[in-house]
Amino acid sequence: MNISNILKKKSFKVVVIIVAVLIVVRLILPYVVLHYANKTLANMNGYYGQIKDIDLAIIRGAYKMDSIYLNKEDSITKEQTPFFSASMIDLSIEWKALLHGSVVGELVVDDAILKFTKDVVEPDDLQKDSSDFKDVLDGFMPLQVNRFEINNADIHYVDTGSKPKVDLRLTDLHLLALNLKNSYDSSTLLPAKVIASADLYEGVFTFNMDINPLADVPTFDLTAELKNTNLVLLNEFFEAYARLDVNKGSFGLYTEVAAKEGKFVGYVKPLIQDLDILGKEDRDDNLLQKIWEGLAGGTAEIFENQSEDQLGTKIPFSGRIDNPETSIWTTIYNILQNAFISALQPTIDNEITIQTVDSEDPEKKNFIQRIFGSKDDKKKDDKKEKD
Repeated sequence: MNISNILKKKSFKVVVIIVAVLIVVRLILPYVVLHYANKTLANMNGYYGQIKDIDLAIIRGAYKMDSIYLNKEDSITKEQTPFFSASMIDLSIEWKALLHGSVVGELVVDDAILKFTKDVVEPDDLQKDSSDFKDVLDGFMPLQVNRFEINNADIHYVDTGSKPKVDLRLTDLHLLALNLKNSYDSSTLLPAKVIASADLYEGVFTFNMDINPLADVPTFDLTAELKNTNLVLLNEFFEAYARLDVNKGSFGLYTEVAAKEGKFVGYVKPLIQDLDILGKEDRDDNLLQKIWEGLAGGTAEIFENQSEDQLGTKIPFSGRIDNPETSIWTTIYNILQNAFISALQPTIDNEITIQTVDSEDPEKKNFIQRIFGSKDDKKKDDKKEKD
């Protein structure tokens, strides 16, 4: 046997050994990763979680976590409360950004459920929960996330201590965030986009935002609206916190906000249509309940636009991020205008853009502001004119 044949045989054996080793590693690696991931989730401070399975897709540069859950754990009683779960989380390289020379990742979450209970819904705690949850995901994603998508998610606010128990649910949420790390379209002021839609008790919520997530100060332009939420389906919430129930009515909310260079401008417009609080459905209520619901319903009737059967206002706000301002007189004026002059339109007004932040004119005073405005308002107006 010549040397050439011997080398060929040895080379073939080496190739076979390498392939065999790669196959073994490929078979074992998911279990190693799964063990590491579950160990990490089980030893998180204040949380406990598990993943059912992990599937690697080496060629695609991705891996999937199947059936993950994360519970909050009480430090004293060790009782666990469901916080997050998902049927699948897919983490991979984003190929679109790779074509632009950026090595970043994309994260896709399917069938997620996120629950906030009353004892953790205070702003500081909510921020901590969100930060901790982000740290969990960052631990599993070695790349910076440039594309983020959520499919068919539910977000709950739960108060088990209220009577009746409150469980508010935003359902069928779809969210898509693109170019979060500015891996393409880098020349534009607002290179990233976030769009979302969801259902809220027969109502439809939509959200659109252009944003610069890498800016030192908040820089964005957003619009959002909620249409036709059935207030009757929120009666557990009303009974728990307002001690009344609704027999009929729908709720809508419309808002536009833009911000840059530390300044912002926007408005929020809540509208209630066809409201009925006290009716024949309440004949079995006790006397105090009837009196309270009568007062609430009567007040709403006074400030309701009779032709449109609509109660609402428009609340403008503006200022600097560290010193926001809201005009209470404008809010009151808009309530009266909706009731007695012309009904507010249940739509986005399309009057706020990123350019509006710079071009905002001093607010024109309505007659209520002229009559009841304080000296402080006069000083603010003088300051705006000087600026």
